[in-house]
Amino acid sequence: MKSYKRILLKLSGEAMTSEGEFGMNQDIILNVANEIKTVMDKGIQVVVVVGGGNIWRFRDNEQSGIERTSSDYIGMMATIMNSVGLQSTLESIGVYTRVCSAINIPQLAEPYLRRRALRHLEKGRVVICAGGTGNPFFTTDSAAALRASELDCEALFKATNVDGVFDKDPNKHSDAVRYDSITYEEAIEKNLKIMDQAAFSLCREQQVPIRVFNFGEKGVLLKAALGKDVGTLVSK
Repeated sequence: MKSYKRILLKLSGEAMTSEGEFGMNQDIILNVANEIKTVMDKGIQVVVVVGGGNIWRFRDNEQSGIERTSSDYIGMMATIMNSVGLQSTLESIGVYTRVCSAINIPQLAEPYLRRRALRHLEKGRVVICAGGTGNPFFTTDSAAALRASELDCEALFKATNVDGVFDKDPNKHSDAVRYDSITYEEAIEKNLKIMDQAAFSLCREQQVPIRVFNFGEKGVLLKAALGKDVGTLVSK
């Protein structure tokens, strides 16, 4: 398979810190930035969507008395914090980056405008889409699917802590079998939890291929961007 020209990388908030910890780990963020730089150095355009679970998760604060809508907006602000942290680290290693936020916060990020984001990509800048979709009740997976569709990304790379999509949880079942590739329809039939339903449905409708892989393996992002078989490919 040929290398991609433009990809979207979906990172969980947990990818910004050590397992079981909260906040940001600068050494880990630097590793993430270096992985992205290797892809940029090949002339491949990169869009990034980062979650906020390392700072705020509704399920962990459900009993706090904070209503779901407010909690989701706190989560969106957490994604902006992660995005600005990643931007600063990328620029410290010479990668031009723009944070485009779905929430208006001009002191930290420019507003997300599709045409402006495309122009940044054409100029060789990493575009980090922050603030989720800008609406409560939607996950950052949904934001990733939306931005990948809007920005004409050739694939959505979902970075996880497991090596692809399995027939059951590999962390709980030693006999779990990994799929090298699977169709959208097969994933639905087998009830595989690749992304939330809204995000997966959008990728399926817009025929955006999803590549799921273990981001902990050094160099895996570049391999995926060059079209090599890593993890699991979900497509039509």
